[in-house]
Amino acid sequence: MLTVKRDVFIRERKKEERHKCYVDDKVSKVAWLNRSNIIYAGQDKWSLDPRVDLVTKGQLEYSLRIQKVDVYDEGSYTCSIQTKQQPKTSQVYLIVQVPADIYKVSEDITVNEGSNLTLSCLASGRPDPAINWRLLNPSAEPLDGEEYLDIIGIMRNQAGRYECKASNDVATPDVKYVNVVVSYPPTIKKTQSSETPVGRMGTLQCDATAVPTPEFEWYRDEKRLSNAQGINIQILGTTTILMIANVTEEDYGNYTCVASNRLGVQNASLFLYSRDINGSALYLNHWLLLACFACLFFKC
Repeated sequence: MLTVKRDVFIRERKKEERHKCYVDDKVSKVAWLNRSNIIYAGQDKWSLDPRVDLVTKGQLEYSLRIQKVDVYDEGSYTCSIQTKQQPKTSQVYLIVQVPADIYKVSEDITVNEGSNLTLSCLASGRPDPAINWRLLNPSAEPLDGEEYLDIIGIMRNQAGRYECKASNDVATPDVKYVNVVVSYPPTIKKTQSSETPVGRMGTLQCDATAVPTPEFEWYRDEKRLSNAQGINIQILGTTTILMIANVTEEDYGNYTCVASNRLGVQNASLFLYSRDINGSALYLNHWLLLACFACLFFKC
């Protein structure tokens, strides 16, 4: 009688695997073979592989043990016996499963808005792993892509941390991340002019968005302003504040905030003004009058 444990599934990282072959006392000869190569004939070892040995318990078990199993061990193993009547064989097939492993992934990258981008994530494993991408924004919805994720005309809201996950249900999925920075020119999102009486402090504020972070400049007419007596310029990330101490009538007028980075420039006009006793904006009325004279002169 011959009994062999059938198909065997094993992870590559498992320490050992044993193919169990049970025989009875009527068997005169027994052997283990792999791909027609003799591993053991009786108690004699023919294989040179030190990881392979024989396990016998009493006279009935004749088992083959493989330690430190490798993918190259996968295949058919045959337990062959000889009885007085006839030879018999029985096979067990060793299937080696390997956990998913991401061996190559794109490095962190900075691209300009509107560019095309391809992220790669290469993984190995047995069976072949499935690869999935997500952008880890609040929704973290799956993206269409496998080994390669193509992004056409990337926008600023597509910047962030991209997750690549490789899984084949053998072990915990392997996960890697790619940080994508999207650069774009400045956009001034908010300005705050100031109504300030003479003798008080006037404050003008300008907020911009940009990547890289914008640099700011302030102008009065064509003159660039800097920190000097009575003027204080603060830059707090993407916000700049112009403070004018002890405002005089000469300080009233148009001021220009300029935001710039290597991709572009944007500017905006702000006003420092006061009101007369009737509630009209003095500075703005003066500018309206000048505009009317210019229109008449140029016949607009």
